[in-house]
Amino acid sequence: MRFGSVHRVMINLLVLLGLLSLLTSGQLNPWMEGGIVVFLVIAFAIPERYEDHIGLRRAGMAIALGVFGIQNWRLWFGGEDLLPLAVEYAAALQVVRLLTRRGAAYDQQIILLALLHLVAGTVLGGGMSYGLCFIGFLVVAPAALVLSHLRREVEGNYRQGARDRTGLPVDVPRILRSRRVISRQFLIATCSLSIPVFVFTAILFVVFPRVGLSLLMLSPSHAQRMIGFSDNVSLGGVGKLRDDPTIAMRVYPKNLPAEPPPRMAFYLRGTAFDHYDGHNWARSQPGRMSADQAGSYVWIGPRMPAVGQEMMTIDLESLQPPLVFLPPKTDAVQLLARGSPLLGRMPNLLVGMEQQYDYDTADDMGLRYRVFDGPRFRILVPAKQLKRYLTLPPDLPPRIGELAKSWVGDVKDPHQMAQIIEHHLQTGFRYDLDSPSGNAANPLDDFLFGSKRGHCEFYSTAMAIMLRTLGVPSRNVAGFVGGTYNRFGGFYAVRQGDAHSWVEAYFRDRGWEQFDPTPPADAVPLAETSGLLAFARDLVEAASQRWNRHVVGYDLNQQVQMLRSVSRRYSLMSKSNKGVDTASGKRIAGLIFGLALVITAVMLWYRSKKAPGRSTPPSAQEAARAQAVQLYKSLEDAMALWGMVRLASIPPLAHARTLLAVSHPIAPEAYDLTQIYLRVRFGGYALDPAERSAFAARVKALRETATKATVAKAA
Repeated sequence: MRFGSVHRVMINLLVLLGLLSLLTSGQLNPWMEGGIVVFLVIAFAIPERYEDHIGLRRAGMAIALGVFGIQNWRLWFGGEDLLPLAVEYAAALQVVRLLTRRGAAYDQQIILLALLHLVAGTVLGGGMSYGLCFIGFLVVAPAALVLSHLRREVEGNYRQGARDRTGLPVDVPRILRSRRVISRQFLIATCSLSIPVFVFTAILFVVFPRVGLSLLMLSPSHAQRMIGFSDNVSLGGVGKLRDDPTIAMRVYPKNLPAEPPPRMAFYLRGTAFDHYDGHNWARSQPGRMSADQAGSYVWIGPRMPAVGQEMMTIDLESLQPPLVFLPPKTDAVQLLARGSPLLGRMPNLLVGMEQQYDYDTADDMGLRYRVFDGPRFRILVPAKQLKRYLTLPPDLPPRIGELAKSWVGDVKDPHQMAQIIEHHLQTGFRYDLDSPSGNAANPLDDFLFGSKRGHCEFYSTAMAIMLRTLGVPSRNVAGFVGGTYNRFGGFYAVRQGDAHSWVEAYFRDRGWEQFDPTPPADAVPLAETSGLLAFARDLVEAASQRWNRHVVGYDLNQQVQMLRSVSRRYSLMSKSNKGVDTASGKRIAGLIFGLALVITAVMLWYRSKKAPGRSTPPSAQEAARAQAVQLYKSLEDAMALWGMVRLASIPPLAHARTLLAVSHPIAPEAYDLTQIYLRVRFGGYALDPAERSAFAARVKALRETATKATVAKAA
């Protein structure tokens, strides 16, 4: 592996992980994210020899100034938040620094910016994608820091005029191209330095007192906004959600069979509307009041001495509006802690006039709650209040009421009327997400008599209005129909695409009752349940759920439960030591003893491998280098006989050149033999036996000539 290439790759990886922790948060401007990605790819693709070009430096300066101006305009005139703007500008500075970097001179700035991006990612994101970036950053950072330090040393020595062992100036390009500076073992060893760092961080995360996320987050996460659930919804709003695969909640039903069905309908009610003006549904009485709440329990029906049977647990994502989605026959709700602060408060539930519930929390972390059923109860509506559930649009075509009467015929029972209209709509119309009726002057009239195609909201609107023409109070309901089973997480994933609309009709002897006029085959979750993509999706979503619960949502309650579990196990072990469970104690002692034996055996084997008598034989190249050193020592001895002793501070080649400079008699021969030695020692060249014999003979000749000259001088 080439030193320069490995250094560049590791620095680029560090930059990429830091930026990904920001880009995957979903909190940055999409146009700014696109620009950062484009220029980042360009910065990675530019060859290193062009990075010092004056044109790139000018382009980098222009980008920095341009982004600075744009961010200021967005801050002062666009009214955007300061934190995302500052983070985007820091990301742009990183791209500029990559475009204009020169060797390792700017590595410190690049690494510092990458670290700041990772820190900012904890504020803006914090999901599983951030967790993967964090782990990758820990693994890559030690190697990137070591390689950056080595390269700065090489480039610094070159600028200071240092020379190598052959007496030549430090050849930086040659060192960067070298494959001997960095090995795989070196990279593995440096990356392994992240293991103790990760262990220390994990221990600190687990044992540090969890005071809650809301006290530490500088900017809470933004809730997912859902159309079709606000106070005023146009006909077709919920239908548009059917194309959105984003998870809205995870449902954990109780008493699932051994093989859970791949899809399950829950009809999780979110909100209801009583007023329709021909195009939009709205609530004529939008006020809210506090729900019947005592601590963590909220009673939906009449307060009972004890809650009923648990139906399911719902893990609700942060949505806007912050509705609480409940299945039919819900009697009570228990709010569960989800990252709630130690010094904070339990979420408050509020109830509206249409029996829709929403929540109010100190943070923006969503909601987790259990749902209980109970005895059947009726919500009675006073007679004067029923009028608003019978109001019709002023421009409603008369033929809609006539169609409803023709369908029910002579039936007088309101409940049977509702069943008949539900059946006609389910069987006589076609489900279509892109119904042309949405653009008509009167969408409902066009759906019933024109296109006869539409999504769930057209069906529910048609049934609600037709019931009103027959004198049956009704309202339109928006919620989620159900979810698809996740085989790895054990939950049903309810997506925004599973949004649905149905009808509630009021009967004096029954109260409110639910009807779904949408064809049954189309009133189901749309996500795939089989295939490779569904398998990978379930795996990722289950891992993300565990990350959000046990890392992002790790709170004081989980910490206390974990400490209690450890304490309980320690107590059991103590009892076993006292004789309460001696068999368990013996098993534990046996495991510890066996582990000690294995560790001892491994250490003895490792020491035997390192013993002098069992050392591995040197490679052919190492043997050639050792022979070259011995040959050069004999040459040094011969030169010493001529009075030309080489000092340890003088490289061999520099010494030979000194002999040439003073025109010493043995200079040509000594220079030629030194070149042979350098080729073998540093160039990977190996001498064959004949060449070694020739080298030794030439050195012997130098020695003999020196001896004869000494004898002649003495005579």
